[in-house]
Amino acid sequence: MHLGLFIHGPGHHIAAWRDPSVNPLANISFADHVATARTAEAAGFDMLFTADSNATFGPDEPAIWALTGAAARLEPLTLLAALAAVTTHIGLVCTATTTYAQPFRVARQFASLDLISLGRAGWNVVTSSAEAEALNFSHASHAPHAQRYERAEEFVGLVKQLWHSYEPGSPAPNQTTGQFHDPATLHLANHHGAHFTVRGPLSTPRSPQGQPVIVAAGQSGPGRTLAARHADVVFTVQQDINVARDLRADMRARAAAEGRDPDSIRIMPGLLPVIADTEPAARARLQTMQELIHPEIGVKTLSDIVNLDLSRYDLDGPLPDLPPSNTQQGRQQIVLQMARAEHLTIRQLYQRVVGARGHRILCGTPESIAEDMIAWVETGAADGFNIMPLTFPQGLEDFCNRVIPLLQARGHFRRGYAGHTLRAHLGIAR
Repeated sequence: MHLGLFIHGPGHHIAAWRDPSVNPLANISFADHVATARTAEAAGFDMLFTADSNATFGPDEPAIWALTGAAARLEPLTLLAALAAVTTHIGLVCTATTTYAQPFRVARQFASLDLISLGRAGWNVVTSSAEAEALNFSHASHAPHAQRYERAEEFVGLVKQLWHSYEPGSPAPNQTTGQFHDPATLHLANHHGAHFTVRGPLSTPRSPQGQPVIVAAGQSGPGRTLAARHADVVFTVQQDINVARDLRADMRARAAAEGRDPDSIRIMPGLLPVIADTEPAARARLQTMQELIHPEIGVKTLSDIVNLDLSRYDLDGPLPDLPPSNTQQGRQQIVLQMARAEHLTIRQLYQRVVGARGHRILCGTPESIAEDMIAWVETGAADGFNIMPLTFPQGLEDFCNRVIPLLQARGHFRRGYAGHTLRAHLGIAR
């Protein structure tokens, strides 16, 4: 199976920064990120992954920021370029928005990271779910969902075209003749579209993996279409193995309909493992963290996910009907289905959801967690997982030292890197 490590400062639980064992400023500590990257590389993870938003994560209210670390984090491309210098094999994937960025700049940044890392870069394509991003880019309001995906489709296609400005093997400088490259091997984009006009060429040649890996995370209909056309990896939010199996089958079918080999796309749900010697001990560990969630944070964050202000409702009552979302449509539906299927109150739901932002939390022993992960892969629900440790460094060390050896013993995870590029780790073509 394939394993990504979702790096997230002190940990993925929303209250991780309050745990006495962590550095509450880990999000802005380069030393902490170096330690995390080296631990993950020693364990053989395919990639490091970091999310990003050009606004604060979650509720967009200064009073709420004061209760979280949402407004304190490093710019991801800068961080990954620095981590490329202190690692040798692990992939380096981060987010850049198609809603408020420009294709030429994104193409150049990721092509440069790919060269710096000798073929280990990946671009997580997003369409900016945070409405507050608009306010940081001279827009009065957030673009509608359909318009964001229309722009994203043109954006990604143009970035891929720019990545192929140079043909393989070019430039090939000849110091004797004075010719730096054969002009026939360098191509202009000359793109004129609905959203962008770009001449090119890109000023960055190709890396050993040909082009950076493309990752997508959208689960709405337009998100799946974009991923099926372009993505090598799809990060998903899934709670149920049968629903996850259906999603993976759908993504593979969509990829085939786009003329792609369905085996060229990797589906990797997010997973937050809580590991202990017994399942009750793991649940107790999680409950300790749950009790650190400030109620106001819980309600506001859940409100942000479901697109409805829940502070006006009885927290011990059911989740009301939800309006359509212009932000996190796929995640909103997953949370709604969870609430209805398990008859959860708003309070119970925010305890379940906001700790891992809707991703699956799995409490258990190393053996039970390894067995669960293997079952998801063997039954076609996933090709691997994006691991989201409860806290850093302890949660990561527990997973590396106690779960990965069990996966290796069963033949489900590598004991060492066979290649040097991220595409090699993922088993997808140059």
